[in-house]
Amino acid sequence: MALRGVWQLKRLVISFCDFSGSSKGARDFALKGQLEEFIKANPQIRILTHINRGQHPYLKGTYANLSEHSVGVKNQDSKAILEAALTLRNATGRKTTLPLRNRQVTRTPSIQGTWTPFSKIRATTVRENIEQ
Repeated sequence: MALRGVWQLKRLVISFCDFSGSSKGARDFALKGQLEEFIKANPQIRILTHINRGQHPYLKGTYANLSEHSVGVKNQDSKAILEAALTLRNATGRKTTLPLRNRQVTRTPSIQGTWTPFSKIRATTVRENIEQ
C-alpha cells in the first residue's frame, strides 16, 4: 500500500527449505518463474530468498516504519504464496489493534450499581447486619 505516494513494504524475505515437503509450494514459487514476475511487477520492493534447512517456509515483510510481519506458508501452493506476498505488499505495516482512547459509556447502567473498591466490604457488612 502506498501512503502519500510512498510504498510501505521495503523488503520481503522468502524463507524455505530446499528439500522438505512443506516447502514445495515456496520452492515452486521461487524457482519456476512466478517470483521473477512478482519482482518485475514490484520494483520498489527488495526481495530476498533464504534457504532455511529443516524449517517451515514463511514470508517476512519489513515496512518503512521498521515494523515486521511474518506469514507462515507451510504446505501452501504457489498461488497461495503469491496471495500472501500481495497481502504483505498491500499492508501498511501498522499494528492491527489500537488502544482504547476513552472510557466506555453505556446507556444502560448496571442494576447492581457501580463498582467501588469498598463494594466487597459493604456486602459483608450488610450480610452481618442481616444475620444479627
